[in-house]
Amino acid sequence: MRKLSLSLVLAIIGLSATVAYAQTKSTFVTIGTGGITGVYYPTGGAIAKMVNRTKKGHNIRAVIESTGGSVFNIDAIVAGNIEFGIVQSDRQFQAMHGLAEWKDRGPQTTLRAVFSIHPEAVTLVAASDSGIKSIHDLKGKHINIGNPGSGQRQNAIDTLTAAGIDYEIDLKTESFRAIKASGMLQDYKIDAFFYTVGHPSGAIKEATSSARKVVIADITNVDTLLDKFPYYTHATIPIKLYPGAENEKDIQTIGVKATLVTSSKVADEVVYALTRAVFENFDDFKKLHPAYSSLTKENMLEGLSAPVHPGAMRYFKEAGLK
Repeated sequence: MRKLSLSLVLAIIGLSATVAYAQTKSTFVTIGTGGITGVYYPTGGAIAKMVNRTKKGHNIRAVIESTGGSVFNIDAIVAGNIEFGIVQSDRQFQAMHGLAEWKDRGPQTTLRAVFSIHPEAVTLVAASDSGIKSIHDLKGKHINIGNPGSGQRQNAIDTLTAAGIDYEIDLKTESFRAIKASGMLQDYKIDAFFYTVGHPSGAIKEATSSARKVVIADITNVDTLLDKFPYYTHATIPIKLYPGAENEKDIQTIGVKATLVTSSKVADEVVYALTRAVFENFDDFKKLHPAYSSLTKENMLEGLSAPVHPGAMRYFKEAGLK
């Protein structure tokens, strides 16, 4: 009888330990970002910081991963390799509608929106000695349009097409990631490069603070692009952000928005906890990067082309935002 009681006690202790472990075990989620010199990387870090700060309430721990950008993040989310990713609003739209890189694969129906973040300007950085002052001066020049799978590459192609420039015929192009573009410009290997990014950007600061003088060129007279694609808008880059550039006034261009997306397969509780962590620490979140200066809780629900994930929607309704 004593042996039976001891066995029972040990079984109860073991069960209690198992339950306690299950209750304290963390759920890890990965946020795909972009290159380390862009705004996606610190943005992912800012979101992860908010989630991890409130970990005691939900047992979710977020980590970030530097990736090739929007297309990579969407494909990795759909494949189940990461749970969240930061992507341009245009790429979200294209994936949901089976366009661009997804033309042969069809609509990515498991993609879900969480919230939008900072505005991103299509930025054209050119060497002053190249004579480039606007996108219409690019014919015959040597340009980096961005790596395959990045949002900036499609933005470059879109804007070039709207400006009447065939990138395959009228330009000599390179397809490097943005992290390499500044060095290539300074080494006289290219005349200019495109980069869709939130401002201020470390890569643009590097380009405008080095020995070879640069200008940030205007991207104007491309209204047909804005008429065709609803995710593009007019944008302005304040020149005060880049005192090293040889511009005399603010730069006129177009832009999209950075958005956070996930999959319909990610649990509602996980998406809810992440959304709540960011929105309920909104003032602290805004302070983590200058690109967030224009953020409001309301405009973080704009620019979403995919269906909003139920976990995020649950929080928005609770907070009176929907």
